[in-house]
Amino acid sequence: MPRRNGRPGLVGAMARTAVIAGTATAVSGSMRNKQQASAQAAAQQQANQQQAQQTAVQSQAQLAEMQAQLDAVKAQQAPPVAAPAPADDVMAKLQRLADLKAAGVLDDAEFSAAKAQLLGI
Repeated sequence: MPRRNGRPGLVGAMARTAVIAGTATAVSGSMRNKQQASAQAAAQQQANQQQAQQTAVQSQAQLAEMQAQLDAVKAQQAPPVAAPAPADDVMAKLQRLADLKAAGVLDDAEFSAAKAQLLGI
């Protein structure tokens, strides 16, 4: 039987079509599987991020609560400390004592005792 030149026969065209359709199906399925895997990975990553954010918020809340408790304990333990008198205030009081002594209201012993009390001597 002589060989035909030109277009393929019916069986050849069907075989070619079957190969092309099979390849397209395989590629389509592979791409769908990759997309599903990618979507699952993205969903897992988002879930991990949400879990990390929740953990961070809980940690911050616990830290704030512990800080408040620590502040409360410190407030109970430490007596309030009076601020030291400014140096200008001490100088003004010494000047006033000197004026009272100069005016004759205070004698030397009273002036010395008041000065010692003022300076904490």
